[in-house]
Amino acid sequence: MNHAFVEAMAAAGLTAEALAARVNVDPKTAGRWANPGHVPQSRHRAKVAAILGREVLELWPDALKRRGPTWLREWVDWERDTLTLRWFELAWIPGLLQTEAYARATLAGEPLSAETVTQLVKARIGRQVILERDCPPLFIAIIDEAVLRRSAYGDRNLMREQCEHLVECAQRPSVQVYIVPATAGMYPGLGGPIILAELPDGEQVAHVDSQAHAQIINQASDVATLVRRWERIRGEALSRAQSLDLIREAAASWT
Repeated sequence: MNHAFVEAMAAAGLTAEALAARVNVDPKTAGRWANPGHVPQSRHRAKVAAILGREVLELWPDALKRRGPTWLREWVDWERDTLTLRWFELAWIPGLLQTEAYARATLAGEPLSAETVTQLVKARIGRQVILERDCPPLFIAIIDEAVLRRSAYGDRNLMREQCEHLVECAQRPSVQVYIVPATAGMYPGLGGPIILAELPDGEQVAHVDSQAHAQIINQASDVATLVRRWERIRGEALSRAQSLDLIREAAASWT
């Protein structure tokens, strides 16, 4: 329990519902701010602190200590509050479905110290907790088949374990995994990965990546364009049952 936040709420005579109304967020989102590790998004943080008459760091001492680039911290805030997360990956297993070994392999060759790699892997795996909570978001992942066939520096066991883990994840009630087969040929997904998050207040935000900088998009017209592209990509994917069979076949191929 974040006692500083709870005490500030009590002193201000506010409930989660009342605070949510003033900040324009879902009451459940405001309620989660009382839990350790749940920090308001940067766009809400200062406003909440002002309403409660406290300093940001008094309410959330670790707000400025979180590791990783600013854009990632902001995206993780949205990811944590999402109701539905739609993720397309062209080159990797989606981060929320990666094993620790696979996550580490994706960072191989980067100009990073061993300590930094360990911290980044720990942070990535830690984000997977949203899929394990009591009321997880609906997570819909679409993955290009080539991802399942691509060797991780020749480590066949690593890829077998990753594919087997993907099978386990795909059978969770809140997780759907679809595969775009190699037979699809050219399709809109070749333009790169897309992640779409639907928030409790109905807002949608998107995350797109590139070789240089990742970008968070919340302009409604741009998000709508990405939603249309997502739907076109999904139209090229196999059914859930067919996708699961293909993932199992890929796992067996790495034995």
